[in-house]
Amino acid sequence: MSTVSRRALVSVSDKTGLEDFVKGLTELGFEILSTGGTRRFLQQAGIPVIDVTSYTGFPEIMDGRVKTLHPKVHGAILGRPTLPGDATAIEQHGIIPFQLVVVNLYPFQQTVARPDVTFDEAVENIDIGGPSMVRSAAKNHAHVAIVTQPQQYAEVLQQLRSGALDEAYRRRLAAAAFEMTATYDRAISDYLAKVVSDNSESSFGPRLTLSFRLQQTLRYGENPHQRAAFYVEDHPTPGTLATARQLNGKELSYNNLLDLDAARAAVLDFRQPAASVIKHNNPCGLAIAESLADAFHKAYEGDPVSAFGSIIGLNRVVDAATAEAMCAPGRFIEAVIAPGYDADALEILTTKPKWKANVRLMQVEFTDADRGAPDYRRVSGGLLVQDRDDLLQSDAGWQVVTKRAPSQAELADLKFAWAVCRHVKSNAIVFAKDGMLLGAGAGQMSRLDSSIIAAFKAGERSQGGVVASDAFFPFRDGIDAAAKAGIRSAIQPGGSKNDAEVIAACDQHGIAMMFTGMRHFRH
Repeated sequence: MSTVSRRALVSVSDKTGLEDFVKGLTELGFEILSTGGTRRFLQQAGIPVIDVTSYTGFPEIMDGRVKTLHPKVHGAILGRPTLPGDATAIEQHGIIPFQLVVVNLYPFQQTVARPDVTFDEAVENIDIGGPSMVRSAAKNHAHVAIVTQPQQYAEVLQQLRSGALDEAYRRRLAAAAFEMTATYDRAISDYLAKVVSDNSESSFGPRLTLSFRLQQTLRYGENPHQRAAFYVEDHPTPGTLATARQLNGKELSYNNLLDLDAARAAVLDFRQPAASVIKHNNPCGLAIAESLADAFHKAYEGDPVSAFGSIIGLNRVVDAATAEAMCAPGRFIEAVIAPGYDADALEILTTKPKWKANVRLMQVEFTDADRGAPDYRRVSGGLLVQDRDDLLQSDAGWQVVTKRAPSQAELADLKFAWAVCRHVKSNAIVFAKDGMLLGAGAGQMSRLDSSIIAAFKAGERSQGGVVASDAFFPFRDGIDAAAKAGIRSAIQPGGSKNDAEVIAACDQHGIAMMFTGMRHFRH
């Protein structure tokens, strides 16, 4: 029987930082037991390691499926040497207790995230022995420390070098371990529920359990008296706000994060260079152009008064011309989100007075990978879940319903206005022209009020422009307001019992109208 006073069981899938950690353990006098790939990895690193099979006297079988599921392993984890009964069993069966268990699990979540994964591959990546050891060690944390994340390695070594791992610290490690196994089991359950459902794209299971990890604590919420934090998914999809990096500026606020996500989403819909100007989760400016700098100029001029203190979204790497435009005198911008910044732009944005210490620069990969993901909305006592309304739009099925059809220039603006419209809070009315948002009526109780506000914001610029409505015009009054503002074309879902009246109003004013057949409420 070993005379070493401390033993560690090491069996991990993710080997990040493992070599240095285990070398540190051996320097502290730990004897290392391991299995399969982990044992080979440690041996190749020149670290003395005992194969678990030589300790248990039972070989790995079934291609490694069964290796740690053995009484001498779980007895060494679950045993309580301070209890006479456990101490007797430990002695009788030649069990050598572990003081440290280092385990992480097969990469199930990463495996099923692959678009080409097969069901058999997914099932083969369901870890059995790993969670058993993690849960055993976490349960017996009074005697065993359980380490489940590479991020814990440095602190564990520091604590061990300062002395033993105290009970409070072992309890923290146990809490993290149970959190990991709960998240893991939930991922398996969610995957299998999707596999067995008749229609996985629209079916909702009988129970929903969400798991998020704390990314940062925020100074406060929407208002200073509200506490707030930012939690992210365990494996966030590239291109989401959770994967954005802050390159410069002050700490992000709750409202900053909401508006940054809106700014990113608004420009993601366009393949041309696009810029969005977001205030209170609504675009007060949005434009497309041949260059990013021109798109920003057009977007900012859409409503320069409201643009004060705004969040900017850009769908191209920011160049020097765009950076200079954003830094123009009299402009106050809170934050910018873009797929990147070239060296000259970064120099400008981090050295200009009032910018260098304040304006938050966020970088995120712009991809379509997260489109159609579930959207969650908290209500008292529950949660509303729906498919996110962010799928790429198509003009298939659109129809001209008026005597006059839109011109090619008008049609281009109708497509632009329709793309903008779903990013505006309903009741949403958008006035646009030449790939530029001229005025938006957002969040009003009446569509007529939204039409009046959009016309007011657009002013004389609306002459010859287009209007988009996120839902049908229930009465002709919205069309009359648009005509008074000089609007020449309109786009809306259609479907009102008063469609005939609205179409007649368009024909009376010489307005071309298209029906899309799709509504875009955004409450």
